[in-house]
Amino acid sequence: MEKQGVVQRSARSTTSSPSGDKVSYNDVDIENSHIRGIETSAETSLHRGLKARHITMIAIGGAIGTGLIIGTGKALAQAGPGSIFISYTLVGMIVYLVMTALGEMAAWLPMSAGFTGYASRFCDPSLGFALGWTYWLKYIIVTPNQLTAAALVIQFWLPRDQVNPGVWIAIFLVAIIFINYFGIQFFGEFEFWLSSFKVIVILGVILLALIIACGGADGDPRGFRYWNEPGAFAPYIAKGSWGQFLGFWSTMVTATFAYLSTELVGVTVGEAQNPRKTIPRAIKLTFYRIVVFYCVSILLIGMCVPYDSQLLSFAVDPTKDPNASKNANSSNASASPFVVAIKLANIKALDHILNACILLFVFSAANSDLYIASRTLYGLSSDGAAPSIFRKTDKKGVPLYSLFTSAAFALLAFLNVSDDSKQVFSYFVNLTTIFGLLTWISILVTHIWFVRARRAQNLTNDMMPYSAPLGVWGSYVALFMCILIALTKNYDVFVGDWSKKYPTFITGYLGIPIYLILIFGHKAWTKSKGVRPHECDFYTGKDIIDREEEEFLAAQAAKRAATPEGKQGLARFYRRFVSWLF
Repeated sequence: MEKQGVVQRSARSTTSSPSGDKVSYNDVDIENSHIRGIETSAETSLHRGLKARHITMIAIGGAIGTGLIIGTGKALAQAGPGSIFISYTLVGMIVYLVMTALGEMAAWLPMSAGFTGYASRFCDPSLGFALGWTYWLKYIIVTPNQLTAAALVIQFWLPRDQVNPGVWIAIFLVAIIFINYFGIQFFGEFEFWLSSFKVIVILGVILLALIIACGGADGDPRGFRYWNEPGAFAPYIAKGSWGQFLGFWSTMVTATFAYLSTELVGVTVGEAQNPRKTIPRAIKLTFYRIVVFYCVSILLIGMCVPYDSQLLSFAVDPTKDPNASKNANSSNASASPFVVAIKLANIKALDHILNACILLFVFSAANSDLYIASRTLYGLSSDGAAPSIFRKTDKKGVPLYSLFTSAAFALLAFLNVSDDSKQVFSYFVNLTTIFGLLTWISILVTHIWFVRARRAQNLTNDMMPYSAPLGVWGSYVALFMCILIALTKNYDVFVGDWSKKYPTFITGYLGIPIYLILIFGHKAWTKSKGVRPHECDFYTGKDIIDREEEEFLAAQAAKRAATPEGKQGLARFYRRFVSWLF
């Protein structure tokens, strides 16, 4: 990469936007050859080793994880099949709007700092600071949460009174650290095949659930029987229709948690090849994946498992009935409702096979979560919001200091050694969800400011590599829903015995004061101000990205010219008919 062009730029220079306005840049560090948010030094640069197939599979691999496979069990037991179908569909639409907003910014300027850099550059440095740290906090919590989920899954075979879950947590933690240590190409290839396996399995599970619902497994066509008895909507806290609505709204936590890793493609832009094409493509296909992998599977699992089944690990909710039967804690309980569906259909051995597949699901999710945690801390350092040591990389382009610091927090999973795994899982879900919602809120606010600024500087939609289909209004709608869910998601803590509810209250809302303290504390310390639309910096570092893109496209054209015609046909077939799913 040509560093000279960066070094020669003055510390405060100007260039003209398409409208002819002068736009100031003051993010260039001459001494370190560092454009804020875009790394150019060999000692701090990430390697662009993620191909298009890696990016798409990391996106979907992060999404198909604990929230869908395990978290749905708690939501189903608490609120019923109708509630979870509506909540997962509603949150899925919100996620799509968040992704399109992120895609518009990422396609214009694929920064090493990810969406932390977008918030700092296009909206407010204090927002970027708060977004980066809350997102990192989310991932250093969700990583031990995935390890906790792994311990829950293994308890299907070996209850905690036989083998302490700390044993399995230690094994998985060491494994994911090693996978992340060997570099982005190894990580990308490993995650590609593991995520491909996840896609095949979940498609098989969807087909199996359809067969079970139609009676093909045991001759009992269930159809929508369980939507009638015990019912589609389970009452929660109160009785009647009000209680059913409260049950539905209580599942918004689980639904949000299930989708939280979808936005992680915004962190991969610094290591993506040809990001202006691969990132928008991954985001465009998010809609179809939400429909297939979430909405369809949730609908079918509600047809196969009644919400009052005692085979569900989360069948007994202490907030509903503290004196309930302890069946849910027995070794026969399953963390995943998909395993319960197989048990209820009396299909022998398949529940063990699927549980083993789910264990791989959770392992893959933990692996990608540690990757995102390390790259988020790296992005914070690149954006000037964390110590510079965290942006140092080794010869493989791995930010080792960021990796091992993030991995150290995964030791929180060892809380399972002395506590109930289901309770620890629930606390982690609460913490992760509020940090995730604050991330979505920050991305949407940044996009709204981004659109205002590009309109002020006459950057029209046809000049953008990708623009959000619903534009700024889609971001406004999604922003309103995210704020509403964030404020009300743990409403049940205000009902009943406070002495039993305060841990849920703390884990459910702790993220909000942390987020506000980070924003206003940064403002007070740095005296930073919001970015004015006509002064927004759209161009610093863009020439570097443009040059990388030209070099990549030239190399790809030369490669295609040297490829036999027959193999080109196979590549076109894959891109057109298969890659939308994989």
